[in-house]
Amino acid sequence: MKNLKVLSIPFLAVAVLFAAPALAAKSEVYTGFLSSLAVNGYDPVAYFTEKRPVEGSAKFEFKHKGATWRFANQKNMETFKADPDKYAPRYGGYCAWAVSQGYTAKGDPQYWKIVDGKLYLNYDATVQARWEKDIPGFITKADKNWPGVLK
Repeated sequence: MKNLKVLSIPFLAVAVLFAAPALAAKSEVYTGFLSSLAVNGYDPVAYFTEKRPVEGSAKFEFKHKGATWRFANQKNMETFKADPDKYAPRYGGYCAWAVSQGYTAKGDPQYWKIVDGKLYLNYDATVQARWEKDIPGFITKADKNWPGVLK
C-alpha cells in the first residue's frame, strides 16, 4: 500500500501540470500546441503585399501579444511593427468561422481571405467554403463573440 502512495504522487503532479493550462483562458493569439509562432510562422504582411501566404524567417522575428511573429524580410517586419493591428489576422489567427459560432479552432495560414482590409483565417477548405457563403454575417457574429470565446 505504501508503494502505491509513493507511485501515485508523481502521477498526480503530472495530472495537475497538464490540467492547469486546460483550465486557463486561451491565448489572445493562436500559436498551436507547444509553439509560440503566430500564423504558424507565416508572414502576415505578405498576405497584403504578395497576395499569398509566405513563410517567415527566424531571422526576422518580433514578439507581440505573447506570440512570436515571423516575416519574410526586414521591410515586412518593420511594416508590422508600425501597425500590428492592421496586419495581424482578426481574432488572433483563430478560425473566423469558428469564432462566429462561439468557439475557437485553429486558423490555417493556407485558408485565408482579406475582407475590407482585414486578414481572416479559416480552419480548412471546407470551413472556408461555408464561411464564404455569408462573410459579412459571420464577421458580425464573430465580432460579437470576440474576445469572449477565449474564456
